[in-house]
Amino acid sequence: MKRYSKITIESYNGAKKYRWAINMFVIAICMSLFFGFISQTLLSSMGVIIASICICIFIFFNVLFDWLGIAVASADYEVFEKWNKEGVKGSSIGLSLCKNSEKMCSFCADVVGDICSTLCGAGGACIVATLTSSTLNKNIILFTSIMVSAIIAGVTIFFKAIMKEMALKKSNKIILKLGVLLENTIYREKKKNIKK
Repeated sequence: MKRYSKITIESYNGAKKYRWAINMFVIAICMSLFFGFISQTLLSSMGVIIASICICIFIFFNVLFDWLGIAVASADYEVFEKWNKEGVKGSSIGLSLCKNSEKMCSFCADVVGDICSTLCGAGGACIVATLTSSTLNKNIILFTSIMVSAIIAGVTIFFKAIMKEMALKKSNKIILKLGVLLENTIYREKKKNIKK
């Protein structure tokens, strides 16, 4: 039997361990390019009302995914192992999410969060451009820009603060419900395709 040195095994395990970070890097770039294109083309031509609605949607997804990321990071792995043995619905997927908590948290909080923040910034720039289109006063433009950015940041942080408390206190229930949701949607379709 061929023997592998300890250094070779450790190097392989190290490369395998950080493969997910490289995957997140590629996904982040692709998503940023796609949504960056949308923000520069579609959002730049929207009015105040439509841009405000879009910003609210981006804030919602930003808060939602941040909430899920914190919940999975603080979920109890042993509880999900117990639920999985008992056959609790959604626990097998919840257990898988707990095993890959660092990947889930990175995707939710970093990738989705940063993209939503970028889109909010683009929407805010559109609002500022519309509100200051009739003036050339640099002070008014600067003040409007600062106020719009501050409001977007304030609303985002406010809702994240509320949701984080819930995510920490009810992390197991949140991830279990997410497991049930995925089991009834994405994973059900996968099972159907495998049977075919």
